[in-house]
Amino acid sequence: MAARRKGGQGVAVLLALSLAAPLLVLVAALLTRAGGLSFETGYDLLTMKVGWWLSIAGVAAALGAVVLALRDVRRLGLMALAAVVAAGGTLGGFVWHNGRQASAPPEDISTDLAEIPGFGDLGDERGNRGPRATAGVEACPGALPVMKQIAPESAIWALEKAGFTLRGAGVARADGTREGFWFGFDHDAVIRIRPGRTDIRVAARDARSHGGDACELVSDISASLQPAG
Repeated sequence: MAARRKGGQGVAVLLALSLAAPLLVLVAALLTRAGGLSFETGYDLLTMKVGWWLSIAGVAAALGAVVLALRDVRRLGLMALAAVVAAGGTLGGFVWHNGRQASAPPEDISTDLAEIPGFGDLGDERGNRGPRATAGVEACPGALPVMKQIAPESAIWALEKAGFTLRGAGVARADGTREGFWFGFDHDAVIRIRPGRTDIRVAARDARSHGGDACELVSDISASLQPAG
């Protein structure tokens, strides 16, 4: 009986270890988005460094839980299975995220590289923290200009459809900012409207890779504004 109790306690401890990484990431994300932690602490340190190593330790803990559960599968099997699912899913998520970051285009995409649209009043707020280079259609195939002068109302609609909060709009441009769901990373967007051509630019406010979010957002806005047919 004592051995069975000890085995159950061991699997429970290993299950807790396998859950440590996802719980840490969740807490870090919520605190960072709420402003309780800086991006450097919540994302760079706790998530991408501590969380990564904890996810590896979690897989080892899950394997240990499986070994212990083999002694009493009926009683301990579900806990061991939960440990495997949690640890495997977390490590798999990290591997997917890291691969997505490594292959992603820059987080500053413009449909016009000859005369890149500016962010106007955000110059001081963006500072020198954003991406160092702006890329175009060669890095992001969906970054296509709209070869007509669109109505300001259409620009506002396209920004809001892509999840941006409107910061300002006029005859010649519309500006928006989008806050990421998990950690609250900001992307800024501008739609520049001229006779015969409308250009779009989206850029992150920081120099991190976000898995190509800027490219996806530019592509979504461009697709929304392209003429039908």
